[in-house]
Parts: sequence; C-alpha cells; structure tokens
Amino acid sequence: MIYHWSKLSASKWADAWEERFYGNTNAVISEIKGGKSVRVEVYCESMEEAEKIKEQWGGSIRIIKNQNWVAMSAVEKPPLKIRDALIVTTTTDAAIVDELKREFPDRHVIQIPAEMAFGTGDHATTSTCLRLLVDIAREQKGDWDMLDLGCGTAVLAVAAKLMGANTCHAYDFDPQAVRVSEKNISLNQVSDVSVEVQDVLEWKPPRRWPVVIANMFSTILQQAFPIIAEAVEPGGVLVVSGILKDQWEETRASAEAQGFSFHQVVKKGKWVTARGELSA
Repeated sequence: MIYHWSKLSASKWADAWEERFYGNTNAVISEIKGGKSVRVEVYCESMEEAEKIKEQWGGSIRIIKNQNWVAMSAVEKPPLKIRDALIVTTTTDAAIVDELKREFPDRHVIQIPAEMAFGTGDHATTSTCLRLLVDIAREQKGDWDMLDLGCGTAVLAVAAKLMGANTCHAYDFDPQAVRVSEKNISLNQVSDVSVEVQDVLEWKPPRRWPVVIANMFSTILQQAFPIIAEAVEPGGVLVVSGILKDQWEETRASAEAQGFSFHQVVKKGKWVTARGELSA
C-alpha cells in the first residue's frame, strides 16, 4: 500500500519545491496546463511519512492499493561514470556488476539501488560532490577520515571509503535515509562506515574531520555553518551542495562569517556545489 501526498502551488515556487524534494525519486513536480501552477506529488511508504509532509506543507493524501511501488520505482538507469575513478550503478544483478568490474577494472563499482525516496547519485548536486570527492581523495596524504552530513543513500561515504578514507561518519535527519544507507554500506561491503540519525542544527560534533561534505538545503546550511565550523579541522576541506544559484551568495556569506573560504564553485543547471576550507 502506497500513500500519495499532493499539493497545488504557484509556478513561481517550482524551484523551491525542487530544492525541498531534490534526490527524492518518488517526488514529481508537474506544470499544470497554462503555466501558472504546478502540482507537487510525493509517493510514501507509510501514512506517517505522508502525514509529516502534510503537517509541514498542507496538501492532501490518498491511498494507492495493490501496487508494487518499489518494483515500479526501481527503474534501472545507465551506470554513472565519475572521472576515471568510480562507476555508480542502480543494478542489484550480480552478473551485471561483475561485467562492470571487468569492463572498468581500474574503477570502483558502487551499487546504489533505486530505493524509496533517496536518489542514486545522479542528481546534479550529488554527482558534482562525487567528482570533487575523487579530486580530494587523490590529494590526501597519509591517514584521512570523512564526514558526510545529509548522507541520503551514503553514496559519498561509501565512495570515500573505497578511495582510501580510514573511516567515514554519515548523518541524516531522516530515519528512512539512514536505513537505506545502512543497506548500501552492507551491499558494498565497506567497513568502518557509520551512519546515524542526527539533526545537524542540534548536533554537537564529537571531533573534527579533515574532509567534510554537507549536501543539504541552503537554508539549513546557513543555520548550520557555526556547527559545521566545529566539525572541520583547521585547514580542512569543506564541500557544500544543495544550493540554488540565486541562494549561493547569501550561503557563501554565511559560511565566510564562520571562517570558511571557497576557491572552487561549480554550477550545474540551477544548482551550485562549492569546495573550500576552514582558515587555520
């Protein structure tokens, strides 16, 4: 049984809705004929999940019965190639995975099946984070660890571990994202990768990391920078993503107020991903 949440909204808010639900493979934003309105829809596994969305955003919920939604939503996509280092595939077919490993012997093959809600690494923000992570991993000398804030499927943490990180710590606000992440960590047979539920705005970092990636809504990032500054080693690397172009300058200003500076800004479609460091 699937629970379908929907809401009509003015077209001018389409970008905001896309930001709110980006990476959610069960979210659909459709333009209504005439171009003045959009319909926002999310397909949920539980009534509780749908009710949470309705509580925050209004709208309505209906029940869809007798459909294998996971099978319907698990549309296999072509493998995602990241630099000359990674292949990300949605397949769970061992024979296909083995063939990818034979075809790309010098790359790490990562399996991120199409699950309810959390994307498979191909969104502009996640794929750009992956590309920057490849560069960062190659620059690391000696031991290094990685922190993934807003981990979604944990594809970044898995990739970091495969590319040489000693340990990876991943957090997400959504318990379902954490469950999906745990499955992906097990599926990809990586060790020393931990994942847990955490609200970054209430989090007290237990240590500092040399590499931190925060792929979250810009409004959350702006509030979280004082906390993130306590999680990055002085001189350490920070990658931020999930930022719409017209929100980048205010996001940059919020980060710079906490001692961060950015030397690489990547714009892909309407999204911005940036790499910087915390002043030593």
